[in-house]
This record gives sequence, C-alpha cells and structure tokens, in this order.
Amino acid sequence: MKQAVLAALLAALCLAGPARAAEAPPHEGVDVQKSRLLLLPKSTVENSAGQQYSQLMRAAAQQGALNTDRQQVERLRAIARRLIPPAARFNPDAQRWRWEVNLINSRTVNAFCMPGGKIAFYSGIISALKLTDDEVAVIMGHEVAHALLEHGRARMSEQVLKNVGVSVAAALLNLGQMSTSMLAQASDLAISLPFSRRHETDADLVGMELAARAGYDPRAAANVWRKMSELGGKQPPQFLSTHPAHATRIREIEANLPRVLPLYEAARQNGETR
Repeated sequence: MKQAVLAALLAALCLAGPARAAEAPPHEGVDVQKSRLLLLPKSTVENSAGQQYSQLMRAAAQQGALNTDRQQVERLRAIARRLIPPAARFNPDAQRWRWEVNLINSRTVNAFCMPGGKIAFYSGIISALKLTDDEVAVIMGHEVAHALLEHGRARMSEQVLKNVGVSVAAALLNLGQMSTSMLAQASDLAISLPFSRRHETDADLVGMELAARAGYDPRAAANVWRKMSELGGKQPPQFLSTHPAHATRIREIEANLPRVLPLYEAARQNGETR
C-alpha cells in the first residue's frame, strides 16, 4: 500500500514538472512552448527579481565593479535594443517590462536575465570567450528567453510543488529523516533536473530566434558552446546535470538552424544589420 501511494505521488509530480502548454507561438521559427506549471503570481516573481537585481547592482557599485567599461556597456545595450522588440512574440508582457542592461567587472564566466527584463553580463564571459557581437547576441537571447518563457517562475512553482509532495509522502508513509532525504533526491532526479535541462534547450532555441530576428547570425550559438567546451571544466553526467552536455546542445542548435536562418536573412535584407 505504501509503495502504491509513493508511486502515485511521484507520478503526479513527474507529470506536473515538465508539463508544457498545448499552444505554440503563432509565428514561424522555433517550436518552443511555455510551461503551464506557473503556480506563483507573476507580479510576485517579477517584484522579487527586481529587488534582487537592485541589490546585486548596488553591491557591484560599492565594490567599484559596475559598468566600469563604458564601451562594453554601450555594446551590450545596443545589442539588447535590437533583441527586445521581437521578444514580445514569446511573451507580450515584455512590452511593459522596464528593461535594464548592466556589466559587472568580474572574472566570472556568466550572464543572466531575471524575470522582468533585468540583464547582467560579467566581463569574464566576454573576455574568456572573446565574444563577437553575434555571440553576445545569442547568449543574451538565451538569457532573455529564460525570462520570456517564465522559467524562473516555473522553477519556483515546481520547487513548491515538490516540497509539498515530499512532505505529504513522508507523512503518509511515516518516513524517517533519512528516507525523506532519499525521497527528495529521487524527486530531483525525476523532476527538477530534466525540467531544468528542457528549459536550457528551449532557451537556446528562443535565443537563436531572437538573435536572428535582430539581424545577428544564429550560427554563433553553436560557436559559443564549442568555445565553452574548449574553455574546460569537466561536466557531470548529463542525467545528473541541470544543463545538457555541450555536444547535445550543439546538435540541438544545428538541427534547428534551418528554422531561424531565413529569419536572419530577412532581417539583413530589412536593414537589421550592424
């Protein structure tokens, strides 16, 4: 009986985790759909993200690390100005977001976009990968895609659901602390990690489309992951990672290039070039 209850609960969580909406974006390009697991209010997530972003920027400013390279800051903001208009194709709310783009002087190889359009690049990712404008555009597009597809809100909702599920299962099955911990770990492997890997793949594809529509070469997305692979750093096995393996990402990107290259050519013909 206990095993049946546990199996049913885990099955329910698995179904809820990576669930995807039935409707597809009404336009040509990549086939990516938003998760329907959005339990938390949109305003709550965006307000929280805005506060965290402001705190991070204040801390960087206090350390003398915020926007110290004006040329690079303007470069990032110019690329963002071209990526933002097509963003509404994936999320109409993007038109009301108060977008921000900042550069933090740090060796960290990273960039992000918080819910509500709060973008930040670390100088380390630009210098370590020697990024071209096309490569900056696909990275920025990838990060913006996470915000457009509400991946932060979905992950927060998924975590709430998982925590509730684990607590209910532990109570029903009278599990001790160790068994409850094992259940939580099993839930991570079954739900959280695949859910996150799907988000990364979707963000890669939407980022390519945003870059292409803005007149940046989407083929740069594969170049970025080749550079990341060469940069080093051993990846964990894919089934234990929140991110797909580099080779997997490159294959997925290249398989979807025929969907976005016509958009890139059309943008170039319409004058969306540097």
